[in-house]
Amino acid sequence: MSTLTRRDFLAGLTATAGVATLAGPLTWAAESQAKVKKGTDPVKLGRSGLETTVLGIGTGTVSGSQQRALGQQGFTKLVRHALDRGIRYVDTADSYKTHPMVCKALQGVPREKYFIQSKSGQKRAEGMKADIERFRKELNTDYIDSLLMHAMFKGGWPTDMRPVMDVLREAKEKGRIRAMGFSCHGWEPLEASLETDWPDVQLVRINPFGDKMDGSPEKVAAVVKKVHERGRGIIGMKIYGETGFGSKEKRLESLKYVLGLGCVDCFTIGFTSTEQLDETLELIEQASA
Repeated sequence: MSTLTRRDFLAGLTATAGVATLAGPLTWAAESQAKVKKGTDPVKLGRSGLETTVLGIGTGTVSGSQQRALGQQGFTKLVRHALDRGIRYVDTADSYKTHPMVCKALQGVPREKYFIQSKSGQKRAEGMKADIERFRKELNTDYIDSLLMHAMFKGGWPTDMRPVMDVLREAKEKGRIRAMGFSCHGWEPLEASLETDWPDVQLVRINPFGDKMDGSPEKVAAVVKKVHERGRGIIGMKIYGETGFGSKEKRLESLKYVLGLGCVDCFTIGFTSTEQLDETLELIEQASA
């Protein structure tokens, strides 16, 4: 799929208006998700066709150091508790150095029972090709559900990263990954996400306090809503900032905000204990009531 400028995209909408009437709406808002009631509710990631749970367990708190500090036994206990509670989404990345821990924690679990997302920091096509094969081996899986270009810092990424994007597209066509996308760190790369139709999914930093985000909550939410309306799956991160905000009340406030936006399909939170995970599942029900 080619990268479009924003002008080309809008022109395309006008040119295909008649087709949209027959083939269905071009805006995902018309095909909205059912109202979330629980963190274990199944949700679809835009038009990618993929399904996961509202809540995912992250493995990258303070670059993964907090999850690694649990040791394999403690980490496995956390992952298995999440699966027992009905959570199906596990988020990892090469830079977190948690692939081996995730692999061991999921050992023996039927592949269809979990959704796994990873991220690569490669900036060159050959490097991404190598990472895809290495990740599949490290995670002991034939395919990765969602693979992202990790941490886009520059507004020119839709052009600069084209060779890498093409590698991900080819890997998707071959069934080695099921969805492709990116995570961004900065306002310019976030705004640039409006200029391309390439991603299936987009990982965004979102909370009502502006903590560890790429702009004010209002500005970020406005961009996220626009790309979500185009059918892109939106995955939230930094829902609790980096430290959990220090109080249960603020965590609840953040969950109410994120769930209330109507454009964040699911989100990942880094836990270090089963108690934290259980509290979040409880708070999601409160926030959704």
